[in-house]
Amino acid sequence: MDIGAGQKFMIFLVISQALAIIMVAMAIVWTTRTLDGFAWDGSYKQFNLHPLCMVCGFILLYGEAAIAFRVFSEHSKFFVKVIHGAFHMLAFIAAIVGLKAVFDFHNHSNIPNMYSLHSWCGLTTVLLFSLQFLFGFLSFFWPGAVTSIRDMYMPIHRYFGLGILFLAAISTISGISEKLFFKFKADPAYSQLPSGAVIGNCLGLCVLAYVFVVGYILHNPQWQRSDGLESQSLTGFTRPTRYDTESD
Repeated sequence: MDIGAGQKFMIFLVISQALAIIMVAMAIVWTTRTLDGFAWDGSYKQFNLHPLCMVCGFILLYGEAAIAFRVFSEHSKFFVKVIHGAFHMLAFIAAIVGLKAVFDFHNHSNIPNMYSLHSWCGLTTVLLFSLQFLFGFLSFFWPGAVTSIRDMYMPIHRYFGLGILFLAAISTISGISEKLFFKFKADPAYSQLPSGAVIGNCLGLCVLAYVFVVGYILHNPQWQRSDGLESQSLTGFTRPTRYDTESD
């Protein structure tokens, strides 16, 4: 049976949302049961907000923002821009809360900041995301944006948008691995794969799977909005392959 572009899109969209639900569920279970829950007192329980914010807030919200122009293809571009920007704002807030949590924990416990490769990748990701958010707002949402500058910036915006999402995934899985080594450095050892280690490993794989599926949705030119047109239904037709001139 020949499956049209619309049906293929729906299949990958459903897969991405199923992975999102599983990812969030595992992040909550891992941080509440394996890492013992949350607090805001500088203790290790405050640190636990860091992985939760980065997985549920940064990875998920950023990924959902990235595919908003595909999912809401029948709506006006201004409406989708608002959705796109709102998800990015929420992701930014989650990242700030996550960074605050880990820096407070380190300072409270006299642990050096920014010494690991994970921390370098993570802070680089947040800084690039912040610049992407700022330049995207000025180029595609600000009323006084110059069309020529917007058109010039569009390929850069798309390239770095997807790249930052993958960098966020790299930062997340390296952070999960680092936390598991610290958590299970004694008995039971990480090499013995206690249940908390299994959940952490599966969470990392789910993050990668979600980002790869979102990346494919963004990469497929058949599923991009047509240039200057309000798209038809996502079922039963082949999308135009031209790139649009608005923000993704």
